[in-house]
Amino acid sequence: MAQATLQTQKSFLALAVGGSHFGQLFDELPGISFFAKNRDFQFVAANRRFWRRFGFQSEAELIGKTDFDLFPVQLARNYRVDDEEVLTTGEPKRRIVEPFFNQQGLPDWFFTNKLPMRCPQGHIIGLMGIIENYAAASAVKTPYFQLDRAVNHIREHFREPIAITDLATLAGLSVRQFNRLFQQVFQSSPRDFLIKTRIQAACQELRRGDRDIREIALHAGFCDQSALTLHFRHHMGTTPSRYRKEHRQRASEAADD
Repeated sequence: MAQATLQTQKSFLALAVGGSHFGQLFDELPGISFFAKNRDFQFVAANRRFWRRFGFQSEAELIGKTDFDLFPVQLARNYRVDDEEVLTTGEPKRRIVEPFFNQQGLPDWFFTNKLPMRCPQGHIIGLMGIIENYAAASAVKTPYFQLDRAVNHIREHFREPIAITDLATLAGLSVRQFNRLFQQVFQSSPRDFLIKTRIQAACQELRRGDRDIREIALHAGFCDQSALTLHFRHHMGTTPSRYRKEHRQRASEAADD
């Protein structure tokens, strides 16, 4: 019986491959980006939310491209490391917290889940994944609403000094309880969440104008330019000055096209 059931499934999927794209299902799920890549790390499928992030007018414009065609070099390298691990081990990588571009083209923090894709014989032929906004996904999927006031405080006051004790008080928890619950919900410590929020703000300013990087660092809540550079390199894989240069180069190339 089990063998007959599997054969029914294989027969259906063999017919569906040529005329149906299951990726279209993800167009109906708000906030979800879907992609699939072959073993050469080329995109072979994606939903509308994914390819529109890069200014494409159709999925066809994405097909055949790699992360190195779409992202800053260091981010592409980070994505490639995870892809290679999935293809090599055949094991999924779940809830990776990493920077990705939001709908406005700015880097934001997202959960990524990557799984291997196999042919009927069981060989790995590529990988697929879904991407969800880091904060939104956590807010929807967790019942820990007592963290809301603390998270909102971080987002509204990230440019100011923020003590973990004050955040714990806002949440009505001890510092130990707050740190443990925050880590459980966001897969990140409160301090890292604060730093990532400041980095996102710095990215926006780096893309918008010629403001001195030292001033950007202070305006984003870092104590000095060195602190910004240290955390920026750790989380974004590049320096603030190089990030600004690469963005300008991309903007110039897009204008020429």
